Amino acid sequence: MSRKKIKLAYITNDSARKTTYKKRSKGLLKKVREITTLCGIQAFAVINSPDFGSQAEVWPSLEGARRLLFEFKKLPLTKQNKNMVNQESFLEQSLAKATQQLRKLHEENRQKELKEVMFESLSGKGILQSLNAMDLDEVDLLIKQNLADIDNRVRVLSKASRS
Repeated sequence: MSRKKIKLAYITNDSARKTTYKKRSKGLLKKVREITTLCGIQAFAVINSPDFGSQAEVWPSLEGARRLLFEFKKLPLTKQNKNMVNQESFLEQSLAKATQQLRKLHEENRQKELKEVMFESLSGKGILQSLNAMDLDEVDLLIKQNLADIDNRVRVLSKASRS
């Protein structure tokens, strides 16, 4: 049975917020424990909430967390910062990725538009007269590429039929 999607917003009801905090913090610690076991890595978690307890929850233990943090701080800064991101760098990476995807989709759409122009012109529609020189060059390039692909395919098929 699937769970309903919850709205991520501050829970104003104190008892509901406290219940959610307890469940979620327990779940988070369980996930950290599972990933350390399944992947054979070292990890620790610290959950500090002044609203719900006087003491921070630490997994696996306070000493284990201190030891792991000390080992991490002994690493060179380049290794420490290798996979670290803050809100700003995460958003920059996401924006760069989205921009790259958008550029790729623009290019794919442009290629589809050029193919449509090519096929419309082959069917006798006088669409080529409305294109500028740059568009005509791109259609010319697309036609030459398609002809080269057809020639290669004919060569392959003729070799296969002789064998």
